[in-house]
Amino acid sequence: MNDANDADPTFRPGETLSRLYPEVRAGGYTRHDGFIEFYTRVNALLDADSRVLDFGAGRGLWAIEPFPELHRRLRGFHERVAEVHGVDVDPVVLDNPTLKSAQVIEPGGSLPFEDAGFDLVVADHVLEHIAEEDAVRVSAELLRVLRPGGWLAARTPNKWGMIGIGARAVPNDLHTRVLKRLQPDRKAEDVFPVRYSMNTRRALSALFPPPNELVVYGHASEPTYFGSHAPAWRVAQLVDRLTPPALAPTLMVFVRKG
Repeated sequence: MNDANDADPTFRPGETLSRLYPEVRAGGYTRHDGFIEFYTRVNALLDADSRVLDFGAGRGLWAIEPFPELHRRLRGFHERVAEVHGVDVDPVVLDNPTLKSAQVIEPGGSLPFEDAGFDLVVADHVLEHIAEEDAVRVSAELLRVLRPGGWLAARTPNKWGMIGIGARAVPNDLHTRVLKRLQPDRKAEDVFPVRYSMNTRRALSALFPPPNELVVYGHASEPTYFGSHAPAWRVAQLVDRLTPPALAPTLMVFVRKG
């Protein structure tokens, strides 16, 4: 079997990633990879008949920029399910090549779909951008379009984790400038204001109460948000090892509609 670098010659792990996580050279992923952790569980909730809504689908970065082949296979579930539809507040979603249909919505607005029409809604790094005044409506709309027994799968920074605290310490008008310094290869159009109104266990419990089933757990991935700064990565690794699970930098959120 070819490894990820053979399958996708455009992907090369960065020097800092390779030095601190040498296993990335064998297959293109590390033992802490949050992308694989999240999308492995997403795939376990899907079958060939699933209808999926990609909430905050964006331009489909994983499909148009260099990614390890295993990541592409896990994220490319549109090739293994019945349909994937997408919505976003940014018109770039109209150019997303992985969607059966794409629509632009207003922040906090209604979703243009019938009740109980989807088996799964995926929201990958989206909930942190929902404004406080929109959180109740957004959560209600996500539940409305799910069939009973369907799942919402979300990955988002923990408000009380290192990423969340750091992001909230930077005013939104400086967010792009700071990220450009830390991650010089990140495009400005992929940076959005952060709100953190749906990013604690308490908030999620209030927004998705019983009879819905809420599963939330913390996860610590590689500190790629520090760009290629190896000393900062080492500090972040130490902080992650000393941090209790409740304060892990990322929340994996799964809600089964009751």
